[in-house]
Amino acid sequence: MDRKIVLSVLAAALFSFLGIWMLLSAFPDERAGLRLFPWDVERDELGRTRVFDLTLGESTLADVRALLDEEGKMNLFVSPDGSYSVEAYFDNIMLGNLRADWIVSLDVPQEQLALIYDRGLRVSKTGSGSRKVKLDPVDAEALVDKPIRTLTYLPWKSLEPEDIGGNFGTPAEQRTEESGVVHWLYPERGMDIARDRNGGVVIQYLNPDDFERAMAPLADAPPKAEASG
Repeated sequence: MDRKIVLSVLAAALFSFLGIWMLLSAFPDERAGLRLFPWDVERDELGRTRVFDLTLGESTLADVRALLDEEGKMNLFVSPDGSYSVEAYFDNIMLGNLRADWIVSLDVPQEQLALIYDRGLRVSKTGSGSRKVKLDPVDAEALVDKPIRTLTYLPWKSLEPEDIGGNFGTPAEQRTEESGVVHWLYPERGMDIARDRNGGVVIQYLNPDDFERAMAPLADAPPKAEASG
């Protein structure tokens, strides 16, 4: 190829790149500076867990939707003991170059959830014996400003013990279920990382009271002497 043609092509490519760069500079990423990795977890001055730039007990479902640019799928659940919970499920989310599914539970009074259950459109049973209720759209919209209670993060990628330790740090302790699932417990940050034998991981973020309740079933699980898989 002629030298002049090559230089012309390179010059055009350079100006094109500069044009794109200037355009991006003019419209900066609104997420720039946010802490969007699953290991960036801290407690605020009130002791509430903060992760993905969201504060449990303060940030709302609307805040989650704005962050993820997704509506999510909402359902009401009734456990076998009769208690209610409402969750928003977000699948195939890419954030911080990591792909995961999200489950966000909302802090809503039981009395309000009982009324929502009565207006539910369809009821089905889950494998755990709970009932799953499709919400009336009016009720779903009324929950948008309710605060997040817990956040469950399900990475698509399997993680080895060294991946967990290297990114999340050494846990306060580890406990193992009879099934072989190992829980890496970080009570000071309100985080429980459960890893199965195949490397599948579920990360749960909770405020102090919910963390204590969630960990109660692990009280009799044998602790691991070392923070390994």
